[in-house]
Amino acid sequence: MDEVLKGVGPRLRSIRLSRDLTLGDVAEATGLSASTLSRLESGGRRPTLELLLALSALYDLPLDDLVGAPPVGDPRVYPRPLRRNGMTVVPLTHFPGPQQALKMVIPSTKSTPALRRHDGYEWLYVLSGELRLIVGDHDVLLTVGQAAEFDTTTPHWFGSTGTSAVEVLSLLGLQGQRIHLAGSVEANSGTAMHNRVDELP
Repeated sequence: MDEVLKGVGPRLRSIRLSRDLTLGDVAEATGLSASTLSRLESGGRRPTLELLLALSALYDLPLDDLVGAPPVGDPRVYPRPLRRNGMTVVPLTHFPGPQQALKMVIPSTKSTPALRRHDGYEWLYVLSGELRLIVGDHDVLLTVGQAAEFDTTTPHWFGSTGTSAVEVLSLLGLQGQRIHLAGSVEANSGTAMHNRVDELP
């Protein structure tokens, strides 16, 4: 950001000169003082939105072009698979935050329940195979296209049925991240973020 701001003054001067305008011409057209414009172009005055809007209108340029803002970063995520607790976990989000998306590949050998609990809220969607999910007193089977959501403070476990691997999309987030409930698994609002892949059951 500092580099962008440092380049605003020279950029404004270059734009003005390319239009064959003097500081007086710009001052008259915008209502800004020539001294303010001079300090802005020399870097002696920090650009403000009020100043830039006036110049943007005069030069008929969007603000991004006026200040030379850097392009928006590439929105694509390049997943890097990780091995966690016998599973392959593929993070699908760039940074930790209020929501995270993961793809999990659970092998057929991960079929022995070991219930655990932690703060958070989770939503699961089965991409392939069959997923066995235990939440509290509920023990259900989810097939391709089915989803479940639950408060992770309730003792829970999910894994393979033991016959084949299963692929699952998992969304982890704060309370209110309720999407769709499958079977009879009941859910309550979670209260904290579950955002560490090493906490997966």
